[in-house]
Amino acid sequence: MRYALARAAGTSLAAFALGMAMSAALLADVTASGSNAPDTVIDAEIAGLSDIERSGIAKAGPRRLEALAHPPRPVARPENPLPRTFADLDALPAASGDAEWSCLTEALYFEARGESLEGQIAVAEVILNRVDSKAFPNSVCAVVRQGESRRNACQFSYACDGRKEVFTEAKARNRAGKIARLMLDGAPRLLTQGATHYHAKSVRPRWSKRLERTAAVGAHIFYRLPTRLSQN
Repeated sequence: MRYALARAAGTSLAAFALGMAMSAALLADVTASGSNAPDTVIDAEIAGLSDIERSGIAKAGPRRLEALAHPPRPVARPENPLPRTFADLDALPAASGDAEWSCLTEALYFEARGESLEGQIAVAEVILNRVDSKAFPNSVCAVVRQGESRRNACQFSYACDGRKEVFTEAKARNRAGKIARLMLDGAPRLLTQGATHYHAKSVRPRWSKRLERTAAVGAHIFYRLPTRLSQN
């Protein structure tokens, strides 16, 4: 089934491209599950590819396969403005999405639902800036769950506080979902100047001295990695 469209379409360029993308994603998934995947599993997956797909994959090389498996995120554009008030946000249609959207919605709800609209957007910026940084995992879900196995030692406190994540405020959840959708769709990140960290104004964590302060939004102060570190 994974390759039915590409095979049925024969030499159709569009179908070939689709088949290549699906094949690349499959190979990336197998590779990502790591060296733990038995050789027989990998061999079976490759054997399932058509000759034209195998030839294309061989020519593409690992960098092209990685690009196909992980397409770039939407670039922030001025024509994708964010709402200025909660009233404007509430007027937007209900949002939905994939696992990345669900993870960002969850993080905004549990980390920042009591914040102003700008405060919630700023937290979303931090999460997406981390996704884009080589210093952090490359997906929203991996970013917000980083370190969750260590009690009170994770990157986002709600993920390891020992309490089950339950949405009890429908309005706040809907707002978080809409913000998550807008940010994932390429809304501009203008509030935190590339921040990858933040803390409440009421505290002064030791790590903040090693970072560059970028902004204060709502109840939080924001920082980014020093330039020399962020380029490593």
